[in-house]
Amino acid sequence: MTTLTAPPVPAEPVGPAAAPRRRRPQGRPQWSRAATYVALSVGLIMTLMPFLWMLLGSFKTQGELLQRPITWWPEQATLDNYSRWLTQLDYGQFFFNSVVVALVVVVGNIVFCSMVAYALAKLEFPGKKVLFALVLLMLMVPGVVTLVPMFVLVANMGLVNTYPALILPFLAGPLGVFLMRQFIMGVPDALLEAARIDGAGEFRIFLRVVMPQCGPAVATLAILTFLGSWNNFLWPLVVAQTEKMYTLPVALSLYSVGSNGTYYGLLMAGSVLVVTPILVLFLFLQRYFVQGITMTGLK
Repeated sequence: MTTLTAPPVPAEPVGPAAAPRRRRPQGRPQWSRAATYVALSVGLIMTLMPFLWMLLGSFKTQGELLQRPITWWPEQATLDNYSRWLTQLDYGQFFFNSVVVALVVVVGNIVFCSMVAYALAKLEFPGKKVLFALVLLMLMVPGVVTLVPMFVLVANMGLVNTYPALILPFLAGPLGVFLMRQFIMGVPDALLEAARIDGAGEFRIFLRVVMPQCGPAVATLAILTFLGSWNNFLWPLVVAQTEKMYTLPVALSLYSVGSNGTYYGLLMAGSVLVVTPILVLFLFLQRYFVQGITMTGLK
């Protein structure tokens, strides 16, 4: 009788031979990396060209801007366009109006949007889901739709051509509420419960526990709100009815057009003066802006 035996199991290799051979990842082809750099460089140049044209054009005369063929560099550089803005057109008053409106709107959005966001993120109350759905719905409604009803409301309150008319409709926005809510959702509930056990009220928890952790989100909201308020044109054009209440975008559109056509040099110089504060603000807060957008998207 023949006895069947199982074939011997080969012993597992020990030592360096035991490690499976991994294929060395192949690097990106040299041509692919070069093509990426070329594409990014072309995109950067196309993005900066309008700003460079605006900056250089602000130092040109009207005749040089209208001549053909066009020239990039000013043949006879002049500061007359900036001089007219700073001396003849009361730029200081327009700048003051824009700064006051933008700063108050930014502070209002940080305070009120954060409060609403905290309630939607960490508190339980009837109608919470409905309220948040309304916030999302308002995000999809164009601002032009509410322009006429908002103007009628402001006019009935007797606020036309005043600072409150420029400020009150924008003290809280759905985008700010959504942004802050998404960030506050990431604040650990254990911190809030510990504060409640220690006897802190909801307002103190919001002020001392939640807000100190929302630095990136607050910076992001401040930049977005300041940008929107600073560049707002249609609403100040409707509400501000005297030169004393004009903001920079309104003054830029009205004083750059005369009976003989558009003063392009004046328009470009005014555009430089309008854009510069925004660029300075973004350069100072860009790290918080990027961090706030990234962390909010992860919630």
